[in-house]
Amino acid sequence: MLMSKIPLTVSGAERLRSELQRLKTVDRPAAIAAIGEARLHGDISENAEYDAAKDRQGFIEGRIARIEDTLANAHIVDPAQVDAEGRIVFGATVDLEDLELGTQVRYQIVGDDEADIKASKISIESPIARAPWKFPHWMEPPNTG
Repeated sequence: MLMSKIPLTVSGAERLRSELQRLKTVDRPAAIAAIGEARLHGDISENAEYDAAKDRQGFIEGRIARIEDTLANAHIVDPAQVDAEGRIVFGATVDLEDLELGTQVRYQIVGDDEADIKASKISIESPIARAPWKFPHWMEPPNTG
């Protein structure tokens, strides 16, 4: 089965690399230590601490595998190098205005692994990013080529 490339911004890839480093060097050893500590408390068949520690280790191992897979299949895009020519594309930052309320919001279009609405980053797969935007002629960037 061929894996398709996963779009990531440069900062998103760096954030995933940092998380992977932390998971491998801090969280994984802590989970292993917690399992060892829980084993010292006796019968593991009825030991809630042991079960929780094993669950935590499973989560960490799953997250490590997902991040490694994402990075291995990443297509890293530097948004500063994207020439969108007025189109909404991966990496672009867009300003939207609610005409009824007169409020504006700014979003950056990013990959699924980077999407964070609190940080104003929305997935390229989201309905708003996939909308067939049409700009009025006066909003189109000037043709400089």
